[in-house]
Amino acid sequence: MAFKFQVHSDIEFNHNRDFLEKADKYKPELHQKIVNGKRLVEIVNDSTKLENTGVKKVADISNLKNMGMTRDDKIIIDFGQHCVGKFSIHIEHEGSPMDAPLAFKLKFAEMPNEFNYKSEDYHGWLSKSWIQEEMIHVDKLSVDLKLPRRYSFRYVEISVIDTSPKWKAYFSNPQVLTQSAVDTEKFKQLEIQDPELKKIYQVGLNTLHDCMQDVFEDGPKRDRRLWLGDLRLQALANYASFDNTDLVKRCLYLFGAMTTKDGRISANVFTSPNYVPDDTFMYDYSLFFISTLYDLEKHEYDAEILKDLYPVAKKQWKYMQQFIKSNGEVISDEDYVTFVDWSTEFDKTTSAQAITIYALKQLIELARMIKDSDVSEFEEQLSKLVEYAKNNLFDSNKQLFVSGKDKEINIASQVWMILAHVMDDETNHTIMTKTVKELFPIKGIATPYMYHHVDQALFEAGMQDEAIELMKAYWGKMVNLGADTYWEAFEPENPDYSPYGSPIVNSFCHAWSCTPIWLLKKFVA
Repeated sequence: MAFKFQVHSDIEFNHNRDFLEKADKYKPELHQKIVNGKRLVEIVNDSTKLENTGVKKVADISNLKNMGMTRDDKIIIDFGQHCVGKFSIHIEHEGSPMDAPLAFKLKFAEMPNEFNYKSEDYHGWLSKSWIQEEMIHVDKLSVDLKLPRRYSFRYVEISVIDTSPKWKAYFSNPQVLTQSAVDTEKFKQLEIQDPELKKIYQVGLNTLHDCMQDVFEDGPKRDRRLWLGDLRLQALANYASFDNTDLVKRCLYLFGAMTTKDGRISANVFTSPNYVPDDTFMYDYSLFFISTLYDLEKHEYDAEILKDLYPVAKKQWKYMQQFIKSNGEVISDEDYVTFVDWSTEFDKTTSAQAITIYALKQLIELARMIKDSDVSEFEEQLSKLVEYAKNNLFDSNKQLFVSGKDKEINIASQVWMILAHVMDDETNHTIMTKTVKELFPIKGIATPYMYHHVDQALFEAGMQDEAIELMKAYWGKMVNLGADTYWEAFEPENPDYSPYGSPIVNSFCHAWSCTPIWLLKKFVA
């Protein structure tokens, strides 16, 4: 179930200095807060499986300063919540003078099951340098050790490699200086009566908070990048909670500033130490620049950003013309893949058709706002795209959409056609009813990203009970498994699933997973 990225090292990029300066104008001042260690715990395992892994309190945090540690001693500190920030701890020694350095290892984990895996056993395709471990030598004690690198974690394991037989090390005052672009205490919480949904909402809020940094990061553990697909969903959740529109504008300007010479937008950009666009391109992610700009303008109209970035959005559409036949059929291209979900086990052709319609409808609305004379051309092409979908992709006997040469019936095709509102409301309800009946329980979908779209389609098809049931079964199961924040990838039938070969590099706090915040406010509260 691997998703392969192309490498395009020969692509030339623009760097619009005006847009980059405007992006910097919206750069946030990060809110910082000290979080202290809460307790000492040990890992409880029935097996290495995530669902069988937990923690048990072994001592109050106040006991830490009295625990002399020497060779092979180990402790785990629980901070009581997911944290993104810089770790510090005080270290002393007692006994004879230090006749050798203190050598110890720190391992940071977002979930307890990460401690079940050894970094030396990981050989997946994603770099093992993302594994959050540090080997440290201290020559002189006492010291207030402050790590310069930012980490994303709840638990910290301290393993002493060695001291000397003549003295012991004593650790105390473990802290994290957390950081985020937003303050959880400065917005009005959503009133939710259902206790399970209330918890689901809160974990979504934690996720969004920890991913809102210098930009909307995809995940603070890794990749710490600004991805367009994540940005679109984060922005919606943000409008429903913190309402920090400046951070959305910053991110849009960054994407708009660094297009290729032929106008394409990268799927993601690096923001530290310099602004650098990646050489990864995705058909749906490029179109979602249109969507993200549209969602911003609908939420908070901004004439300047519309004037600046509408031409960039329009350029995405113009570039896509090579993938759209004159009859309105969207064709796939291996060098410009449609993501939809990490899973590659289903055909994505019809999803691409629907996403094209979805984005074009939004482009038409933007064109009307800015009074673009090409509106009629866009509307004509929209008609062709919709008619092709209705006449060639919809099986009237089965009342479901088919995809690809084998006329595959999959969930993603139905969901995206619902969200694109290709059919009328009554037909959409029928489609989703049949989807639930024939394609549930969901199999082969690997991410909360795609589950969000399934849940939104249920809500939009008038199936609120089924949407809430799915939310509780999916996001609620992550909560039941101990999630403080929502994960990048999750299959309920296989909680240890990783698209990278091992959960040790999974992101357990990931931007595209926070959307119950938006879904609950828009459709339930």
